[in-house]
Amino acid sequence: MLNAVVISVLVMVILSLLRVNVLFALIIAALTAGLMSGMNMTDSVGIMIAGMGGQSQTALSYILLGIFAVMIGMSGITSVLVNVMLKIFSGKKLILVFTLAGIACLSQNAIPVHIAFIPILIPPLLILFDRLKLDRRAVASALTFGLKFPYITLPVGFGFIFQNIIREEMTKNGIEITLNEITKAMLFPGAAMVIGLFIALLITYRKDRVAKKVEEVKVQDIDIADSITEQKDVRWKVSHGFTVIAIIVALVLQIVTESLVIGALSGIIIMFIFRVVKMYEGDKVVNEGIGMMGMIAFVMLVASGYANVLKETGAVDELVEKTLAFTGDSHFVIAFFLLTVGLLITMGIGTSFGTIPILAALYVPVMIAVGMSPLACAALIGTAAALGDAGSPASDSTLGPTSGLNADGKHHHIWDTCVPTFLHYNIPLFIFGLIAAMVL
Repeated sequence: MLNAVVISVLVMVILSLLRVNVLFALIIAALTAGLMSGMNMTDSVGIMIAGMGGQSQTALSYILLGIFAVMIGMSGITSVLVNVMLKIFSGKKLILVFTLAGIACLSQNAIPVHIAFIPILIPPLLILFDRLKLDRRAVASALTFGLKFPYITLPVGFGFIFQNIIREEMTKNGIEITLNEITKAMLFPGAAMVIGLFIALLITYRKDRVAKKVEEVKVQDIDIADSITEQKDVRWKVSHGFTVIAIIVALVLQIVTESLVIGALSGIIIMFIFRVVKMYEGDKVVNEGIGMMGMIAFVMLVASGYANVLKETGAVDELVEKTLAFTGDSHFVIAFFLLTVGLLITMGIGTSFGTIPILAALYVPVMIAVGMSPLACAALIGTAAALGDAGSPASDSTLGPTSGLNADGKHHHIWDTCVPTFLHYNIPLFIFGLIAAMVL
């Protein structure tokens, strides 16, 4: 329990639950890990800063996406969307929230834009959520489901990357396995996610909930939703057509070049060229775009630095060695500790993709020694890596939903996104991971 990883993650979680800003929580957790491993304050800060470059491209992508989202909102096309959805989903809360989960799923494979759609789609719908008295925690759960379930379960889009990392790392460490076998093994955590979604939407957050008034929330009042939906009579304009062209071009270039930066930048340029947004409004869109997505960008940078500190301390190796001393050759006990360590590491690093190489290198030799099947190994590694992604204050699976739902200052990142998603997804994932270890 005195391991630097365990203590630093606990520090981060406790500070976040106490409503300390996640940036401060991450920095303090990183310094805690460094100091506990024998580093001085200067070295700890230096290693953290050195590691921040690992997410620089992602941070720039999010800033540009925020700017692009603000420009789309200024075009007025979102008002058309809101008016249509007001008519379609009036009195149909459940259908609306399941639809949002479906749209989020498409963002991981069919249209692989990840969280880029959230700041474009969600802020204009906040007024609709309030009119329907829709619990925003249900929307957060639906969006996080859509951001996680596809890459865990389906070998396309981001899922192809995720499952291929599992295959490559298992092969590198001594277990030969095919992509098809990994897809079969990942049906277990996929089923866990589905169960968590149904519990969240049909039971926990089904009741009406009135969002807090802005003045009751101690955050900046942006009030985007109300300003976007002020106009009652919205007609289709030529500028809306140019906006659609910008969105399509941004999407195509992002897929072709595999760069969110190029995709978002191309959309921004087209919006300026066709004067959907005037050049003199550049300062305004940049300021508002940074206000919308800048927080996520900086959290990703600091989270990358925190991950670097954890790796440099060597505390991950120590944690694994100590836990293995208690497991023996019991598949159930090994699975329990593997999943627990995966939860701790991913909660701290905030990325399931980056956790796979660590877990595979440390655990594959142990799983070979105790005779676990390749399918069981794949299920455990994949589930352990996914654990913590939902619920981590530093994960884009939680930061993304918050960026949209808190656009009017009425949604708290920890209590309204992280805690609900942690409870509804990590608990089922843990249980189904144990089941997979025993039956595969």
